Amino acid sequence: MNLHFPGHSAPTPSRRTLLRGIGGAAALGAGIPLLSACGGSGSAADPKTVSVGSNASDAVPKKAFADIYAAFKKQSGVTVDVNTKDHNTFQEQINSYLQGTPDDVFNWFAGYRMQFFASKKLASPIDDVWDKIGGNFPDAMKKLSKGQDGKYYFVPLYTYPWAIFYRKSVFQQHGYEVPTTWDQFVDLCKQMKKDGLVPIAFGDKDAWPALGTFDQINFRTNGYDFHVDLMAGKAAWTDAKVRTAFDHWAEILPYHQEGAVGRTWQDAAQSLAAKKSGMYLLGTFVGQQFTNEADREDLDFFAFPEIDSAYGQDTVEAPTDGFLLSKAPKNRSGAVKLLEYLGSPAAEQIYLTSDPNVVAASTKADTSSYSALQKKAYEMISGAKHLTQFMDRDSRPDFTATVMQPALQKFIRDPKGIDSLLSSIERQKKTIFASS
Repeated sequence: MNLHFPGHSAPTPSRRTLLRGIGGAAALGAGIPLLSACGGSGSAADPKTVSVGSNASDAVPKKAFADIYAAFKKQSGVTVDVNTKDHNTFQEQINSYLQGTPDDVFNWFAGYRMQFFASKKLASPIDDVWDKIGGNFPDAMKKLSKGQDGKYYFVPLYTYPWAIFYRKSVFQQHGYEVPTTWDQFVDLCKQMKKDGLVPIAFGDKDAWPALGTFDQINFRTNGYDFHVDLMAGKAAWTDAKVRTAFDHWAEILPYHQEGAVGRTWQDAAQSLAAKKSGMYLLGTFVGQQFTNEADREDLDFFAFPEIDSAYGQDTVEAPTDGFLLSKAPKNRSGAVKLLEYLGSPAAEQIYLTSDPNVVAASTKADTSSYSALQKKAYEMISGAKHLTQFMDRDSRPDFTATVMQPALQKFIRDPKGIDSLLSSIERQKKTIFASS
């Protein structure tokens, strides 16, 4: 299985941070001027045409969506006019695009970044769509699709989880057991080190992987509600709960691969593939680095271990992509029909046929063609009580890019300076969140 970031073929390393499909330093709310190329197609005045603003500029997702839209036209008689822009350009200019004359429907991300535009009235509520498609999705996915006003704004299409990956043969060779609690996890790290392995592969050169590590430790330590509040700027980074999360991270930091800030995630993944590292926390796209079929068959994963029994392992980080309805669609009735179709198992199946690197958001999608890892990923997500997206989707990207990415790299280099670091994060957070 050649897993990769959802919706992208392999980007060049220089663009990887922005194109990785889990956010990046997008200028959401930053007032970046709109290039004329990013305007809506303007052709949706025709009642038989719906326009879609698409960030799916790479070949694989572009074809997958084209197949969906062709099937939709056959079923409904409505043509989908796709306005595709480079993923990076679309992401950087989304704020200005939505304030201008956007397409009827547009690709975007679930969670806070959807809620941001919903609260600014730059997206339309679609409760009528969810009246039709609600039965197709688990409760956690429904929650992920709602704005802060409790109305639905988002139709999810595909997703993938973050988890701890390992090679089954390495665990069998050494007699390791999958840890389910923090103490078991720490003990396993110690044992791996004694056995000559790097316990946890780690590469943070592009500055985003560490965001995922913090997410896991924080919602396991402090629970989903506190994590969401922290990401939304409502809780303080100077709260003792945050310090506790960093204390946990500091406890396992010595078991991480050294020199992480100078290593890419791909190089870290190669150490897992080469059986030099025992474990690796990442999204399922880690499988991209397992090019040998036998190695791919040997790859497995488990949920990040429980830290506080009050929260267990009930939260899963699962970045989710889908669609929103723009503020004033020219063809609302056609757009609603399209969104209803996009929320159907049939649409998801068409997408996954062309792009098998992700899993369906719906619990009713056909999973018979899934690989073993895809099936496990699907079960983990569909069984979760809460779903998070990833720090730069659950929070403001300007905050995560300019404050959190350098702050976490500083922590990785010097975990002892955490108190002054958290005070600095809190000061900057207040300034950035007050600007919206």
